[in-house]
Amino acid sequence: MNCQLTHLKRDALLHIIGPDTLKFLQGQTSCDTRTVDSQHAVPGLFCTPQGRVVCDFLLCELGPDHFALRLRRDIRAASSAAFGKYIIFSKAELDAERDDWKLTGVWGPDASTALTKIFGSAPTERFAATTGEGYVLVQTDEVSQQFECYLDASSCDKYLANMAVEMQTGAESEWEALQIKSGVARIEPATVEEFVPQTLNYDLTGHISFNKGCYTGQEVVARLHYRGKPKRRTYIAELSGGESCSAGITLFSADSSQGVGTVINSSSALDKTLLLVAATAAGAEKGLHVGSADGHLLTLGKLPYELNTD
Repeated sequence: MNCQLTHLKRDALLHIIGPDTLKFLQGQTSCDTRTVDSQHAVPGLFCTPQGRVVCDFLLCELGPDHFALRLRRDIRAASSAAFGKYIIFSKAELDAERDDWKLTGVWGPDASTALTKIFGSAPTERFAATTGEGYVLVQTDEVSQQFECYLDASSCDKYLANMAVEMQTGAESEWEALQIKSGVARIEPATVEEFVPQTLNYDLTGHISFNKGCYTGQEVVARLHYRGKPKRRTYIAELSGGESCSAGITLFSADSSQGVGTVINSSSALDKTLLLVAATAAGAEKGLHVGSADGHLLTLGKLPYELNTD
């Protein structure tokens, strides 16, 4: 079939277990956890009281009173510690050590058909979930061509063997390039607590509920949404020639010695690098250079959603 799979080694699950899990997360994160169950996942954010993003995540249910936040592996421990400051009085416990669930990305025109053949059914809407014994499948796009699969280690071998028969093996960088093309930013170590959500377009990608009520950082996020305007927004960009570029690198305009942007995420494949960059509208219009005013010039691409910078 025309679909690929790859192990998502850069991502991990932060497990939260207990009857108060969703109640706790409702008061701490930007998403409405009341929508989460065995058939529905939800993307969200955890922010500081000042409205800076600590981590982005995809929240799903793994079992009764057992939930997980899919986030970057290299910020899992720090994110757990940040959550831990608030969870003390809840009937819920964090576990940032266990890796007994394997994460796999599946994509391609036949991805849904292949997953249905293996698991019996597959989600059919963005962030819908299909849950069974030892697995959770979450659709992450609008057209049933991108899925995240969480497989319990106790039963993952049989599933992975069947997936290997139906799918070709792809590279994790290919999966990450698809995520960049979707315009969904990921928080990495270099960008923890650096940006308010709107800078990273999280108000446009479904990561924030503006009618759920209070959560940590909500006042800052809501005030900017209703009364303000972010100084920077996130854009898709391309760097040709095989040059690499990592998160946190400063971007400049040719006529300025002061930074006008920051690299958020990047993925290199073949002879080009795809990036998400946060920048001022003026900087994006004039041209963004990597690392210095005379550094490599980025070529901006088109986001899959409308970006109003007026």
